[in-house]
Amino acid sequence: MAGDPCLLGVDIGTSSSKGVLTDPAGTVLATATRPHGVSRPRPGRVEHDPEAVWWADFVAVVADLLAAAPGPVAAVAVSGIGPCVLPATADGRPLRPAILYGVDTRATAEIAELTDAIGADEIVRRGGNRLTSQAVGPKLAWIRRHEPDVWSRTRRFFMASSFLVHRLTGEYVLDHHSASQSDPLYDLHAQAWLDDLATEIAPGLELPRLLWPAETAGTVTAAAAAATGLPAGIPVTAGTVDAWAESVSVGATRPGDLMLMYGTTMFLTRVVPAPVVHPRMWATTGVFPGSFCVAGGMATSGAVVEWLRGLTGGTDYERLTAEAAAVPAGADGLVVLPYFAGERTPLFDERARGVVAGLTLDHGRGHLYRAVLEGTAYAVRHHLDEMAGPLAPPDRVIAVGGGARSLWTRIVSDVTGRPQLVPEQTIGASYGDAYLAGLAVGLVGRDADWTRWAGRVEPDPGTADTYRRGYTAYRDLYPATRDIVHALG
Repeated sequence: MAGDPCLLGVDIGTSSSKGVLTDPAGTVLATATRPHGVSRPRPGRVEHDPEAVWWADFVAVVADLLAAAPGPVAAVAVSGIGPCVLPATADGRPLRPAILYGVDTRATAEIAELTDAIGADEIVRRGGNRLTSQAVGPKLAWIRRHEPDVWSRTRRFFMASSFLVHRLTGEYVLDHHSASQSDPLYDLHAQAWLDDLATEIAPGLELPRLLWPAETAGTVTAAAAAATGLPAGIPVTAGTVDAWAESVSVGATRPGDLMLMYGTTMFLTRVVPAPVVHPRMWATTGVFPGSFCVAGGMATSGAVVEWLRGLTGGTDYERLTAEAAAVPAGADGLVVLPYFAGERTPLFDERARGVVAGLTLDHGRGHLYRAVLEGTAYAVRHHLDEMAGPLAPPDRVIAVGGGARSLWTRIVSDVTGRPQLVPEQTIGASYGDAYLAGLAVGLVGRDADWTRWAGRVEPDPGTADTYRRGYTAYRDLYPATRDIVHALG
């Protein structure tokens, strides 16, 4: 194929897969998207079919991108939701649907048992994190206990990105960042697998070779080339978790940067120069060697917005946003706890549930929609308050994701009192993947900056008092209703 070289990135998200084709300067040449859903076979269980979702989406997205490619693809990088658990045979064949990240809460008993057996302090000392619904180890233990036939054939485990890398190259690898979310199997300080704990929790499991996200894992095999249309022999990077690829997409990779990802679930990641262990947040490695992060993630955010849209007859977002914008700050006394699927950080309460407080007959759809947006904004402020304990205020907050250019962003800045930078490119993780692909083959320099800013959202000081009162009510509402919703659940 004639023309300049292209870089290809694909991201597998919770509710859609996205791909992008760029040139080495970061110019977007083509994009592609495929929506998909999750399977919820039972309450608390959330899964993806790796063949029908991860691989099929990848093949479809790549076909769209190749059809628009003006030149040859020089390298491929992938990212995806994580940490996930997909058990597989020794040759990489999936044995069941993939168990998703912290939104899947099936391993509650295993979390408690492993914490007791290993010791909570020992787990945190070695891995940096307590065991929660986000942890990989308890989910492996759950499979071993509840699906012994599956476990008897399990020799490997994959996440979304590493599964695609294996399909493309035949290599069994995992990036250091994804591994650092595989609690309690990874030593955050030594940046290596904890073989003794892995043997205890998942005997017989082969752990993948560790690489950094921008390192080349292998090259596209002839079989993968036939299935995807990609040229055989082109490099494929190790990939990473979607939120960290998204941080790369906007240059949020320096200590002091905080990325706020607006999506189906809200995610925050703060880059720090050394490991920081926090009792109510996650400690991870960063994307590049020598970098670390403090991170937090909600179980829902955009998912509640979509729930409300469906509940009100599928009303389009533009109309809902206009109605919410016409409602004053504070939603005329409504406060929402957005814990519709439990909550991850900083509560670590899989039994938490959504609460709408203050409803009257005078409230309408716009009030409720605004209150949902404000509830997620209060949750962001809660996270920032937790981070403020061991860390100085962030140097900059960068908004990314589908909701980064909306009323939602304005409300978050007003509630938190923090300005947010909004990038021109809101493609997200797949754009960061393309950057990582370029790094891997030397077409992009480590100091290259693809980010261009669309604007800066400044907090409105006129809303500060209203949101201060709303935030106090939000923080008081959870402990006041926790026992009641636990009993109801």
